[in-house]
Amino acid sequence: MSPKCIGFIPLRKNSKGIRNKNKKKLLGRPLFTWVLTEAIFSKLDEVFIFTDDQEIIDYVDLHFKWSNKVKAVLRSAENAEDSSSTEDAILEFCTKHTNKFDIFCLLQATSPLTKREDIDAAINKLNSEKLDAVLSVVRTHRFIWSDEGKPLNYDFKNRPRRQDFNGLLIENGAVYCTKKDNLIASKNRLSGNIGLIEMHEDTLVEIDSETDWKIIEQLKTSNFKAQKSSKRIRYIVLDVDGVFTDGRVTFNKTGEFSKIFDMRDGMGLEILRQNDVKVMVMTSENSEVVAQRMKKLKIENVYLGVKDKFSFLENICVEQNIAINEIAYIGDDVNDLSNMLRVGWSFCPANATKTIKFHSDVVLSKNSAEGAIREAIEFIMNYNLRF
Repeated sequence: MSPKCIGFIPLRKNSKGIRNKNKKKLLGRPLFTWVLTEAIFSKLDEVFIFTDDQEIIDYVDLHFKWSNKVKAVLRSAENAEDSSSTEDAILEFCTKHTNKFDIFCLLQATSPLTKREDIDAAINKLNSEKLDAVLSVVRTHRFIWSDEGKPLNYDFKNRPRRQDFNGLLIENGAVYCTKKDNLIASKNRLSGNIGLIEMHEDTLVEIDSETDWKIIEQLKTSNFKAQKSSKRIRYIVLDVDGVFTDGRVTFNKTGEFSKIFDMRDGMGLEILRQNDVKVMVMTSENSEVVAQRMKKLKIENVYLGVKDKFSFLENICVEQNIAINEIAYIGDDVNDLSNMLRVGWSFCPANATKTIKFHSDVVLSKNSAEGAIREAIEFIMNYNLRF
């Protein structure tokens, strides 16, 4: 039987550097969800969010219930103080909640550039090389000096070229894997015979300040855009409010009453389906009006109440073996941004938010509920002819 591996993501409610840091939206998603999503799709058997923030626990319980890997556990207040260490949180978890694991993998939400491949590499190295612990590092080619003005890693009289300089390995704080017996005995994330995995040099940036936040946003945006490639569009994913509708809604005393849709969009989607492009609708609202409209349009793949659209779409892609570059996405606001950055083609209506228009591959000439979807469909039909 293979060893049971669990992921552990500790979060504190009150962060000092950036207020409510773990819940703050990075490219439209709460910060902690970036590493959580990668953990879900890694070789980890279970992933635990350990936090004193009930709002985060409720969010995980509601919006990650599609994954049987994820569990949110309440962290005690005394182990969530400014003076509390990560080791304090780890030991509380192992003592009070569960020790039914063989390998413990500590992951940090402040390292949102961590990928599932990094997590898997650490687990594989721990097992294959019979180590006691593994941590992630970054190789830097910077020249290091002491306070006394002494060079620590090179001879300044014979300054090496970058290609001839091996550099230094620096702990980046992203991934730590250890065997349970060593963790319990040492009360430390690292002990015994320790191995290293190298991560990309960009991952040296951890989010501790607003400047770090801006750097990470730019890195993630650039990485997504660099991975785009041209493929035939086989799927289209659409938001609802601000895409199908003009974003307005009427209410009566019982709640939501009506939304405005454009009939021509429905005809366009029917034509698109006839040309072997599958249609998916994904919205953060749980609306009966939307459900009825999509039923009328005969759209089968309708997902209501999806707050974390990025991880939800990732799960669909994994389960159905869909390449992300085969997807077109139409969105209008920041909760669509992370998906729009990574799909094959992204579209937005002319009246989308400024941020979305800046990052969208195509800014449509039509407003939402005024022919925007139909315009995007015509683009996709013409684009697919080349394939």
